[in-house]
Amino acid sequence: MRYLSNGILTINMKKSYTHLFFDLDDTLWDFSKNSDNALRRLFSEYRLDTYFESYEYFHSIYLLKNSSLWDLYGQGAITKSYLSYERFAYPLRVVGIENSDLVNALGRDYLSFTSSGTVLISGAIELLESLKDRYVLSILSNGFKEVQYLKLKNSDLLKYFRYIILSEEVGVLKPSRIIFDESLKISNCSVGKALMIGDNFESDVKGSLACGWDAIYFNRFNEVINERTNGIIEVNDLTSIKLLL
Repeated sequence: MRYLSNGILTINMKKSYTHLFFDLDDTLWDFSKNSDNALRRLFSEYRLDTYFESYEYFHSIYLLKNSSLWDLYGQGAITKSYLSYERFAYPLRVVGIENSDLVNALGRDYLSFTSSGTVLISGAIELLESLKDRYVLSILSNGFKEVQYLKLKNSDLLKYFRYIILSEEVGVLKPSRIIFDESLKISNCSVGKALMIGDNFESDVKGSLACGWDAIYFNRFNEVINERTNGIIEVNDLTSIKLLL
């Protein structure tokens, strides 16, 4: 466990939080693995090896484009429907294929296959079991609403959370202050009682800190963060969080 702050929060970590807000994707639900499984299934069922020399080649193009599209979506520069279409249209375009029917089918089935995924981050259930009777637990996620609820239900996570707060339903994405303020209203929580737990430094951590919350940064892949920001703790596994709360 490494600390990004000056250590002051480690003394106060057991202060009287009443509400814990969890990001979902790659914090509790293993988006990386479930998405990879879904994409591999698409590659096989739609015989994409007809167009791409390997799954790895297709996947590398998809990942880069999808990441850039989500950045644009977060800025409000593109729509959800454009993101959903273009992330499959672009890889096909790279190999000279223009086929809107195929693109739409890939987009539809990707959401279906992904939302049925049940791979969780190691320690997720154990952590939630240890917290469920002591805190009000909520999901605070930027994911698409039609798949986030299914992910929670299919992976048996839904029962742990009193509130599900999604950016698409609020109308803005993390790190906007609006979604954090709205989360407090929905859950009847005050700023000093709220703790955010997430894997994205910009949207989860910096977004919540800017609104006066405390935060735990789940740095699962040990990304190097050059910023030093007071009020957060960095952990590399979910088990460490059990020791803090």
